[in-house]
Amino acid sequence: MLPAPVSPVMAAVSQVRQNYHTDCEAAINSQINRELHASYVYLSMAFYFDRDDVALKHFSRYFLRQSHEEREHAKKLMGLQNQRGGRICLRDIKKPETGRKGGSW
Repeated sequence: MLPAPVSPVMAAVSQVRQNYHTDCEAAINSQINRELHASYVYLSMAFYFDRDDVALKHFSRYFLRQSHEEREHAKKLMGLQNQRGGRICLRDIKKPETGRKGGSW
C-alpha cells in the first residue's frame, strides 16, 4: 500500500528538524547575511585596489582572498542550516559604504 500524498502545506515543515530552536535558526541566518555582506565589501575593495589609477596588486589579492574566505564561511553555515532542518533566509546585500564623497571604493 502506498503512503498518502503529502499536502503542500505539510511539506513546508522539515522532517529532520529536531531540537533546533528558532532563535538559533535566526542567529545562524543573521551570521550568514553578515558573512555575505563582508564578502561583498572585501570584493569591492579588491577591485578598487586593482584599478589602473590605484594598482596595488598585493592589496587587491589580499582582499580578494578575504572575500572568498567570507563566502566559504557563509556556505558552511548554509550547509549547517540545511542539515539541522532550518530555513535559509537571505536578506538584500546593501551597497558598501564608501567613506568618500560621491565615489565608489
